[in-house]
Amino acid sequence: MTTPGPGPARAVSRRKPPHVLANARFRRLWMAMSVCSLGDWLNIIALTALAGNLTQGSGYQTQSLAIGGVFVAKMLPAILLGPLAGAVADRFDRRLAMVAADLLRFALVVSIPVVMLVSTPSPGTYQWVIIVTLLVECVNLFWVPAKDATVPNLVPKDRLEEANQLNLLVTYGTAPVAAALFALLALPADLLRGVVPILADDPARLALFINAAVYLVSAFLIFTLPDFPKNHTGISTPSVLRQIGEGWRFVGASPIVRGLVIGMAGAFAAGGAVIGVARVYVVKGLGGGDAAYGTVFGAVFVGMACGMFFGPRLMRELSRRRLFGLAIVAAGAVLATTALIHNLVLVVLLTVLLGACAGIAWIIGYTLIGLEVEDQLRGRTFAFLQSLARVVLLLVVAVAPTLAGLYGERDIKLGPNVDYSFDGSNLVLLIGAVLATVVGVVALRQMDDRKGVPIATDLLAALRGHRYAPDQPERPRGIFIAFEGGEGSGKTTQSRLLAIWLRDQGFDVVQTREPGSTKVGMRLRAILLDAAHQGLSPRSEALLYAADRAEHVEKVIMPALTRGAVVVTDRYVDSSLAYQGAGRSLDRAEVVRLNGWATGGLVPDLTVLIDVPPSVGLTRFASPADRIESEPLEFHERVRREFRALAAAEPDRYVVIDGTLTQAEVNRLIQDRVREILPDPVPHDSEDSTGTMPAIRD
Repeated sequence: MTTPGPGPARAVSRRKPPHVLANARFRRLWMAMSVCSLGDWLNIIALTALAGNLTQGSGYQTQSLAIGGVFVAKMLPAILLGPLAGAVADRFDRRLAMVAADLLRFALVVSIPVVMLVSTPSPGTYQWVIIVTLLVECVNLFWVPAKDATVPNLVPKDRLEEANQLNLLVTYGTAPVAAALFALLALPADLLRGVVPILADDPARLALFINAAVYLVSAFLIFTLPDFPKNHTGISTPSVLRQIGEGWRFVGASPIVRGLVIGMAGAFAAGGAVIGVARVYVVKGLGGGDAAYGTVFGAVFVGMACGMFFGPRLMRELSRRRLFGLAIVAAGAVLATTALIHNLVLVVLLTVLLGACAGIAWIIGYTLIGLEVEDQLRGRTFAFLQSLARVVLLLVVAVAPTLAGLYGERDIKLGPNVDYSFDGSNLVLLIGAVLATVVGVVALRQMDDRKGVPIATDLLAALRGHRYAPDQPERPRGIFIAFEGGEGSGKTTQSRLLAIWLRDQGFDVVQTREPGSTKVGMRLRAILLDAAHQGLSPRSEALLYAADRAEHVEKVIMPALTRGAVVVTDRYVDSSLAYQGAGRSLDRAEVVRLNGWATGGLVPDLTVLIDVPPSVGLTRFASPADRIESEPLEFHERVRREFRALAAAEPDRYVVIDGTLTQAEVNRLIQDRVREILPDPVPHDSEDSTGTMPAIRD
């Protein structure tokens, strides 16, 4: 876009900024992170496979508990020792801490196949696997904080987000690579047994040797990293329980965020159920081996990547809040199907689909939390979510194998000659499916922003590439523009300036406001805004605003629209959704229903939201002038979040303007958007006998 200015325009050459990986020091650290992430995922797959193989002849229950024990050992240190390790890690040289951690991980991981080589498999071998798993995870607690604190000192601040995205990519993107590698290592085991005796009993040993070698590579990359930063800032790592306690206070203030967190926690619980019994289910229920287990494990992450990338694009026209809940419900349905099918190929395909549903829910959940939570609370909210996920995963992974083992293996008679095998892993998967479905439905009911629109119809329309709009009654011929925003946003001034500009263009304009544009409304305004009425109940307040709005629509707005005028109103229905719905914590659906009845379903053609942080807007008043302005800052923060959420849900009807710009810049942006919906103006002296403008296009 070219910005006009005095004098001739001059071409300015802009050099594209270099990619963050062009930074040699960060590139070296990123390579170390990549190989470590690959090693961590390979470690999980190999150890669970090894635990299953070590207890293969001990019965279904023992094998289930053995695999569950590996997962518990991997997650327990992060929950119990995370804060301590984060504090200790800040007191050591970070290069030394990371290199020492890599060397320790190498020695610990390589000790498992060495111990198995010199001794026959025994209960003591499995105990050593658990001990090594615990120790490796304890060492990880020193490596990860050192890495996280080093990254900001290697890249400029304006490239930190890009660096974090790359870190996230290798953290999760290496999982399917590790699964594919494990599956490939398991396939040629028979060919290698005569050459490499250590593979005589278990191909997972080779995966552990490779896992150990990966940690050596990481140690070399970090040790040779040039100019490792010495000056650094510390990391504050509060306890997991404290993060959960503090986070719930922030989350509980918003029903939408609460629905998001409940949905994501439920999805973690369902995922934990799958992780806890996947090895036993693949081997016992489907008759697969280590290669099949690696394939199923990798299929989850391939599906997640596809869901994160393609899901929001394919369902672009569907409400993000609806898509979040529907993705979790769909994951439950797919998981239930997976639990009842005994065909390995179909299970792999269903696992990809399951991962895709989880990926869609994960990316949308994180995005919506980023939109709904203020910047100063966002970090704590994400920390709360991550801590809650750890606790949920730990509990479910610990309980799922135990439940599967207690249920055991059973055959169900479906007919005279038909037996259906339904063991503990099937039961756990089915319970996880029910849990995901229930949580998805709860999240959908709490967050649904298109109540009254059938979900099936909305979904089919989105699949066809358009947004479903229910049949509307015949619209008046005029244009309806509403201004919304918090206190001190400048909407009153901007609505007046727009009305003046429209009149200058030759339009018949009616400028109005809420509350107080009718005789009844003036009396209601005195009651609603008078600071003396501080004890007014939220429901009474909502009803009084709706009464004013009903008078406003019938006496002012509809007559003007019917004759073809442009109506510019300062506040409309969305103010009640923000102030009474979010601000007063009333049920949003009830506020929508009340105002829909009061207005007869009349919706503006365009809503201009002037967005200003309350901490800025409230300072524009010398002192609070009315009852609403006197509310605490938290109230106005909730109002702003709801306005932004409403705009995000209907981008075609809204235009969001940064109210911190100058008055002239805000006015110009509004005029640019309003031009898109205006017909050709008709001068007042050429109006027809009814005094109306030509019919406005829909």
